[in-house]
Formats: sequence, structure tokens, C-alpha cells
Amino acid sequence: MPIHSTHHSWVLETAHTAYSFGLNSQGLLAHCYWGPVLPRAEDYPPAPDLPGWPFNSQGQVVPEEFPAPAGLKYIEPCLKITYADGTRDTVLDFESDQRIGEDELVIHLHDRSYPLRVRLHYRLHPQLDIIERRVEIENAGDQPATLERVFSAQWHLPRFGAYRLSHLSGRWLDEFHLQRHPLKSGLTVLESRRLTTSHHASPWFAVDRGSADEEQGEVWFGALAWSGNWKISAEVTDFYSTRVSIGLNDWDFAWKLNPGEVFTTPSSHAGYTQNGFGDASRRLHDLIRDQILPHGHTPHKILYNSWEATTFNVDVPSQARLAELAAGMGIELFVMDDGWFHGRHSDNAGLGDWWPDEEKFPDGLTPLIEQVNRLGMDFGLWVEPEMVNPDSDLYRAHPDWVIHFPTRERTESRNQLILNLGRPDVQDYLIETLGRLLAQNNIAFIKWDMNRNVSEPGWPDAPGDAREIWVRYVRGVYRVWGELRRRHPQVVWQSCSGGGGRVDLGVLALADQAWTSDNTEATARLNIQAGFSQVFPANVMEAWVTDAGRGRISLDFRFHVAMCGSLGVGGDLLAWDADERESAARWIALYKDIRETIQFGDQYRLGNPQEEPFTAVQYVSKDRSEAVLFVFRTHIPEPIFLPPVRLRGLDPLRLYKVEGLSGARTGLAWMNTGVQVMLSDFESSVMRIRAV
Repeated sequence: MPIHSTHHSWVLETAHTAYSFGLNSQGLLAHCYWGPVLPRAEDYPPAPDLPGWPFNSQGQVVPEEFPAPAGLKYIEPCLKITYADGTRDTVLDFESDQRIGEDELVIHLHDRSYPLRVRLHYRLHPQLDIIERRVEIENAGDQPATLERVFSAQWHLPRFGAYRLSHLSGRWLDEFHLQRHPLKSGLTVLESRRLTTSHHASPWFAVDRGSADEEQGEVWFGALAWSGNWKISAEVTDFYSTRVSIGLNDWDFAWKLNPGEVFTTPSSHAGYTQNGFGDASRRLHDLIRDQILPHGHTPHKILYNSWEATTFNVDVPSQARLAELAAGMGIELFVMDDGWFHGRHSDNAGLGDWWPDEEKFPDGLTPLIEQVNRLGMDFGLWVEPEMVNPDSDLYRAHPDWVIHFPTRERTESRNQLILNLGRPDVQDYLIETLGRLLAQNNIAFIKWDMNRNVSEPGWPDAPGDAREIWVRYVRGVYRVWGELRRRHPQVVWQSCSGGGGRVDLGVLALADQAWTSDNTEATARLNIQAGFSQVFPANVMEAWVTDAGRGRISLDFRFHVAMCGSLGVGGDLLAWDADERESAARWIALYKDIRETIQFGDQYRLGNPQEEPFTAVQYVSKDRSEAVLFVFRTHIPEPIFLPPVRLRGLDPLRLYKVEGLSGARTGLAWMNTGVQVMLSDFESSVMRIRAV
């Protein structure tokens, strides 16, 4: 059984790892162990009974599984609540445990003096070596209480260790930069306060002892399934312990928990490996594909997006001509971007009025869609449902529907305001309007965009505390998107927020892929895509070949970079000559042959393009019968000897043939001696590897 329990202790085992906690003699629910699975349940340590310290209680020293502030306890808590009488601490006692099937455990806690119940949920993903945690807070009394913080989990590292934190940072056009630095005494905080996941950070962490690399070393890692304000707090205490808390951001947050109500946190997923950062990434990749994505193992079609060719100047003739060129190259999905809906001639107007513009499409979208379908392609469309332009029919009818403070000027960004999707009437409007669009048109793909962050986060007639907006908004997005998915399950959705501003395990339960960055310059994308792959698999990562760098970076290089994810094309095909379109057709045909290995295989990062100008990335099919190797060189001053590229993930005893090289060798040989690839500056290569 993967979950073992004895008297007040629990051991959760996956295929290769174990996690344990229990009650100590003082009644504290304490973390005991997180590491490789041990031979016997009796091998796991008991709940720690550590002595207190002057000016501190035992609760300051013991690694509690879900700490709340009480007594002489000053560590970073997971729960902060104010009761109706003004009491602001919480004393949690164990009540019972509950098993749900073989892979789920619930620990029931309650406040010693108040009718508050806390349920800690644990769910195992055994073959992935990942544990999922979430928390339910129930007000079982007859007076309201106010939640001011509730994290999803606190993850404890083994005591007496010195640790290094890995995380992602960035900004618009420059997302997903991998950062690594030692954890020092005190708190290290990562967060978003922007209403979305943000371009600037990602709700993911990895912790090691300072010496792990892609292939070896202990790594503890985790991510949060949430698309709004989030917080990661890594704490190194003065008592030789390190812990990482993750969950909803408590900045400007409050939730009025009325009698009988239950508040549920988003899930935190976390795991442990002894095989380095690469293995940690592949476990998250498998979790996302196998457990989270709506169509996790359906190959993504190669798309063309018309934005760069026509911007807002869309109509049937312009789009039909681009569709003909795209189909001739082997494109499978044609996506019309911004500019198609009522009153939309620039970014000054139209957002919110989601029906075809009567001047551009007098007969609706059907004639264009039928032309695209006759060319053998599916049809897709861009929308930005969460936004509204003041110059729109929707805003003129409902100016109160936007997020705002009544006494403040409404700050516009990109000439738009944010609809308050915490409001059920706004949700209903979008479900009805977008649902009608999908019901009346043969649309196979939707690019859901969001092109600004929040300002004036007010809700004048909020149903509870106005600070609930941060959570109610995201839940509203989930409701709208989820209901549209339920009604139209065949549609494939993409999450976009000015590029990579909303990519997380929460939105990926709704969207099969994400627009990684608005920066499509190929050498910049090498860096962005490497950081993205720390968390997300290749089939999630939509990557376009565009005209960025055209004339400086070869079309081959640009295709190779984009082929490392879910391939798309976004350049102005009207400006491409016949040779460029012929080259594109050749790479598109190759991508179709290797697509499943890239999108569903195991990914190996063979170098870090954020630090090295000569790097490679390899994808290996799950049965290890074939692989694909991409090698890139940016700028290296001559003279230079390029090192061999040592392959990874092959069956050591199986024979493999590498495209372009003579003879077959064992996987062990290729992995230890490598492949010599000769490239000049800004050249790249793609090589297929097959078992023989």
C-alpha cells in the first residue's frame, strides 16, 4: 500500500520516494522525512520531539506540517485567521485521519477553542514520484471569520542542510530566466501581485544542496496550480531547518468565511529525485501531460497565425490569400488574430463585443472558415475575453463591470480595462457571447489572450470582503473557460497573456498549450525556452517561426528553435519568397515525422543557453526507440574547438544510428563519447536518432 499509517504517524510512498509525518508527544503534527523510499515502514523516523529554546516554544523548532501562529511561535505560518471576537491566533489539534482509495489521505484538524476545521489533503501520483497537497478551511460555527492567509502546503527539507534555491524570473519579452542562489538565514520571497501568474516570476521552485546538475544530485521541487496572485516563501530558520511555503498570496488578501462555508486552496504538487534537475523537469512534464492537460496526448497541429501579416486589417480576401500560402507549406491550422470583431480597427475599440465586424465580415465568419477548411486546415481565432475597451458597446452598457475604485481614475493600459470576472453576471455574459460564437462557427482553436495587469483592484459591491477579488476573479476565469470547454470539448485552447504572463498548472487544466513569449527572435528564444522547460513540457510550449531576425538569422535556425516545442509560423508569408516557402515546407514535413517524439518524449537539456553559446536539446521517445537532437551555436569567437555532444536517455545496450554519421553504436557509447557537430556562428542542426 502506498500509504502506511500506524498510531498517529503516516508514510506516503511513491515508486521511488517517501514522505512521512506524525504527531509528537506535544500533539504537534510534525514533518518527519522526505527522500528515497526505505525498505520498511519502521525505517522512517518518528515525529521529532525537539526541545524548545529560551524565548521560543517547541513549535518554533519542530517542523510542523501546517503551522498556524499560536503561543511562542514566530516562524512563517501557513494559516492566519481572525475570529469574530477579534482573536487572531489559531491552535490546531489533531482530530482524525481519512483514507480515500489507495492514493489519498485527509488529515482532520480543528481549533482547540473555536469551531474551525482544517482538512489537509494529500494525493499521491505514485509513478511520477509526486505528491499533491491542498487544504480546506471550514467555518463550523455561527459567526463569520476572516481568512488572511492560507497556503496550500509547507514543504520541509532535511534539517542541518545548506541549500540552493532555483526559480524563474523575467519581464515581458524576456521571461523564464533560470536563477540559482544559496538560501540564507531568514525569508526569501517570490510572488506575483498582478492578478495573473506574471511575466516576472513563476510559481515553481527547486531546492538542492548546491551541487546538483542536470543528471545527478538530490532535488526537491514543487509548483502551484494557480493563475492569480501567488507566493513562495523559503525560510531558513535559526534552528537548522529549511522550509518552503507555497500558496495564495496573502498581500491585500482577505476572505470572509461565513458560517458553514468551506474555503479550498489550489493544489501544490511537489516531488523529490536523486537524479538532478533534468529528472525533476521530466517528472513535472509527465504530470502535466498525463494528469492535467485536457488533451494531454493529442498531437498539436502546426499552426499559422496571421497577426504579423495583416495586424488589425483582416477581411476575407486577405486571410484567404494567407491561408492558401500556409496550406501550400503543409500548415494544419489557420488562426486569425486580433481585428475580426465588432468595431475593431485598432487597439482603441471593440474589446468586449465578441461578434464579427459587420464591415469586414458582412456574411459572418462562415465564408472564410469554409475556405480554410477546403484547403485542408482547421480554423482558429484570437479572443481577449477578460478585457474591455471604453469605446465598446459592452462598456457603454455596463461601465460598472470593470475592476475599479469609484473615487479613482480608471487606469487604462493598451486602451483597455479589466472586466471583473469575479462577478457572476460578467461570467454569464462571456459564457453566452463566446458560446454563441463557438456554436455558430466551425472553430477548432482559440487563442485566449490577456494584455495587461491589474490596477485599482476595487469591487464596490463585492459580496464579501472586497479583497476577495484576487481569488474570486481567478475562479471566475476558471468558470467561464471551464464551461466553454464543457460545451465545446473539441476546441483546443491556448493561454496567452502578452506572451508568458499566465502559464501555470492551474490554467493548463483548461488550455492545452501556452504562448511562451511575445519575443520570437530565435536566439532570445533559446534562453526563454530553456527556462520554460524547467517546468513545462514541449507540447505546451507554442513556438513560432517569425520574421524577427530575418536577414540576420537563417530560416533554418529559426525553424530549428521553434521545432523544439509545438511548432507554429507567424511571419508575413506575403513577404516570403518561393525559396523560403519551400524551405519552410521541408521543415514542416520533417516536424510532422518527429512531432510525437518532441511533444511526448523525454526532454534532455544538453547545456544552458543562458550561459553557453553552444548548446543542444534532445528528445527521446518513451520506448527509447528513437530520438531527436537539436544543436545550436550562437556567437563564439574563433578559433574554437566545439566539444562533442553527449547524448542522453538512450538504452545503454541497444544499437543506435545517428543521422549523418556512419555506423551504429550502443546507446552507452553515444552517451559517453558523444556526437561531433561542426557549426559556424548562428548555425544549427537537427539529427534523428533511431534504434537498429
